[in-house]
Amino acid sequence: MPTVPTVTDVRDWAEELKAVERRLAPRFPRREPRERAAAYLRGLLSVVERKNGWQLAEAAGDENPYGVQHLLGRADWEADRVRDDLVAYVQVHLADPRGVLIVDETGFLKKGVKSAGVQRQYSGTAGRIENCRIGVFPAFVGRHGHVLLDRELYLPESWADDVDRRGEARVPEDVAFATKPKLAERMLERAWKAGVKAAWVVGDEVYGDDSDLRRFLESNGQPYVLAVRCDQKLWVDLEHIRVDRIADGSPKRAWRRSNAGLGTKGPRWYDWALRPFGPVDERGWRLWLLVRRHRERRDERAYYLCRGPASTPREDLIRAAGSRWAIEECFERAKGDCGLDEYEVRSWVGWHRNVTLSMFALA
Repeated sequence: MPTVPTVTDVRDWAEELKAVERRLAPRFPRREPRERAAAYLRGLLSVVERKNGWQLAEAAGDENPYGVQHLLGRADWEADRVRDDLVAYVQVHLADPRGVLIVDETGFLKKGVKSAGVQRQYSGTAGRIENCRIGVFPAFVGRHGHVLLDRELYLPESWADDVDRRGEARVPEDVAFATKPKLAERMLERAWKAGVKAAWVVGDEVYGDDSDLRRFLESNGQPYVLAVRCDQKLWVDLEHIRVDRIADGSPKRAWRRSNAGLGTKGPRWYDWALRPFGPVDERGWRLWLLVRRHRERRDERAYYLCRGPASTPREDLIRAAGSRWAIEECFERAKGDCGLDEYEVRSWVGWHRNVTLSMFALA
């Protein structure tokens, strides 16, 4: 059961919220949007059942949602500046050089065709093709906690090429089509420039199958553990072989049982096989194929390409591979508790403003 907060907990929370409001105040030149943003954050952190315009307005004591709509749509402030404040805030409270940066996307179900980025597309959140937007996010995971760090709205090619549609949804002229891995690159680069240090970058097959992203990480000296599809190929003795075939040929002694970290039902035990590929490079790095196998259903496997210091212990690679659940928990908590997907905004500007404030509430 949830722990009942003590008076001290509530006071500490209130003081921390005031500190965040002071941190963000310079981003809002005018008093009314500044006060409105503070009330919006308090609403996102409140027990309000749904964090939509009407209910957040009521929580702030307003008779209608017009003030909230003005904050998200027309007021003078830059969501990217607040995003930068969020990264700095996370650095103060959660910095951990042994932490992990996880990249992933989540879907935002939406009716109609006018909201920025919306179309029928596959949503991992729903597990099927739905009318939705897709947002790409990095999460930082360390020993002090985990939190969403940045965001980019995925703009499908059908949107990128439609001038009229872009104009109605206020998509900036300089925004062009970019793949999800390319969006991840941009956000990782921003995180590094802001001083975020992570031992590993982790992602699913959408990111691991992108060779450009892997080269981007290598060129920036960033170790990674990235999932790949079973048909990804590696060179073995001058032959290009699928990773599932390589795993099929792993001897029995190659498989060891290890814990991938705590899940909702306790430790997550799997069988793992690790195989190095190629020589150690001039930096002392090497490439591995890491394979995860279900303990009972042995045909259920996952494959990871790992690159980093050759001295890396096997258990570190397994822990990095097992850390990806943390971003799913971030999405669940941000949507369930902090209004990440509940405000009905159509514009590009509105989406980024709401999502940024929601991520700050989560942090």
